[in-house]
Amino acid sequence: MSAAEYAFDHVTEVAAEVDRVRAVLVDLEHYVDWWPQVRAVASLGPDDALVVCRSRLPYDLELILHAVSREGDVLRVDIDGPIAGYAQWTLARTHNGTRLEFEQRVRAVGRMFVAASYVARPVLAWNHHQMMRGAESGLADYVRRAPR
Repeated sequence: MSAAEYAFDHVTEVAAEVDRVRAVLVDLEHYVDWWPQVRAVASLGPDDALVVCRSRLPYDLELILHAVSREGDVLRVDIDGPIAGYAQWTLARTHNGTRLEFEQRVRAVGRMFVAASYVARPVLAWNHHQMMRGAESGLADYVRRAPR
């Protein structure tokens, strides 16, 4: 793997049924309601959205997401923008609710991100980890309090 390629994995569990969690995860336009680092979402069509993210580092990351899979237990989007690749959630029932395995495979393609990958890779990985911690706590809280 080159310095400009990233593999992120995150596993968590939420106390909610798989169908409830799936419904929240496929509803990209409402990510701003529960994921603190997702600052804005604009629909670009039935399967596409522009998502603006900002974690701890002082920059906005604008990504185009294309839904590849929204049914079943694997939810996947292709990612385009200054990073390109895919992200997916794999859902599994547990006795406490739903286990979520997040997988993201991307490569930096924007000049700034390619350069940053060579000089600040650990900081970029830490920034992503902070974003996933926000997703974990935000999703758990949201499925507990949001109307069904």
